[in-house]
Amino acid sequence: MSSKDWLEKDFYAVLGVSKSASADEIKKAYRKLARELHPDRNPGNADAEEKFKAASEAYDVLSDDKKRKEYDEMRSLFGSGAFRRGARTGGGGGFDPSDLFGGFSGAGAGGGPGDRRFGGAGFSDIFSTIFSGGSGPGGARRGGPQRGRDVEAEVTLDFTHAVQGTTLPLTLRSPGVCDTCHGNGAKPGTVPRTCPQCSGSGLISRNQGSFSFSEPCRECQGAGTIVDQKCPECRGTGGVTKNRTINVRFPAGVADGQRIRLSGRGEPGERGGPAGDLYVQVKVRPDDLFGRSGDDLTLTVPISFAEAVLGTDLRVPTLDTPVTLRVPPGTPSGRKLRARGKGVVRRDGQAGDLIVTVEVQVPSSVTDEARDALEKFAKLTPQPGRDRIDARLRRFG
Repeated sequence: MSSKDWLEKDFYAVLGVSKSASADEIKKAYRKLARELHPDRNPGNADAEEKFKAASEAYDVLSDDKKRKEYDEMRSLFGSGAFRRGARTGGGGGFDPSDLFGGFSGAGAGGGPGDRRFGGAGFSDIFSTIFSGGSGPGGARRGGPQRGRDVEAEVTLDFTHAVQGTTLPLTLRSPGVCDTCHGNGAKPGTVPRTCPQCSGSGLISRNQGSFSFSEPCRECQGAGTIVDQKCPECRGTGGVTKNRTINVRFPAGVADGQRIRLSGRGEPGERGGPAGDLYVQVKVRPDDLFGRSGDDLTLTVPISFAEAVLGTDLRVPTLDTPVTLRVPPGTPSGRKLRARGKGVVRRDGQAGDLIVTVEVQVPSSVTDEARDALEKFAKLTPQPGRDRIDARLRRFG
């Protein structure tokens, strides 16, 4: 369990004892909870199981004199006085986080592109830095190379391009490395010098009671170097906002709403760190003819009453070459016909199908000759079976 976890949990409240409880009182409270919450006594009760784990965790810390002392000191430092702003507002003795973090104001919001102290670190990352002796996630020191931030973009594709795949140029306006100073922030012809305060580490260590903290160097703001003559283009930040165009390959079958990740195509890193990733959100324009259902394409085709009765060969378009489908005699409206392999190409190279739905089109008006022919047809054709309908109607007399 990490030190940060201790700050977020009140182990005394979990066991139901006071902060001044003796070791015997703590043991007694734990044993009572363990008996009541034990999984064997509460089979299938997830809530009891979680409470049992929490009680065991609390007892593990409070039953150990050394762990309990560290826990009490930490909770006292950060829980009751660490984040009061008394030192800045005239209050008494409160520990101000801005004193710890060198006046850094972006910890809660993640910082901005021009903030070189934390590389966009959030507040939880700063806690990780404090309790690991100056290391952030993955062990990278905050004064060293920082990974660039991820970039989000949105692209709208034509229906055909989404189904068949395409490559399109994408223009992004985002922070990038300054071309004048090549990212070091110094005026051309000069170079940054190593910070004498932190010897280039970007961090200063200090002790606070039982704890050892590493905070960003105030002299160089955590960069490890000092720029005496700033680059006129980027004003010493090493980065500028500019346009850049990249070619993005959209695979065949990309769907509306899909999110594509391009590794290393986001913002460049700081001080030699790796670039972030580019995430492209795809939107697909609807087609005026085709629809899509998973890997299948869909198409609705009207046919005449005569074609439905007598059958016909139906020629329909696909996204490449037309195909001919056989409509069997006596086909009802709404029947689906299948053209195999004419749908969306899958990752394994196989393709979905084209599903054609036929709809019998009824003319709104007919000629006298056609009407006579239909009346003759009606006399020669058996009426549709409506026995169950007629039986229900007879109940009404």
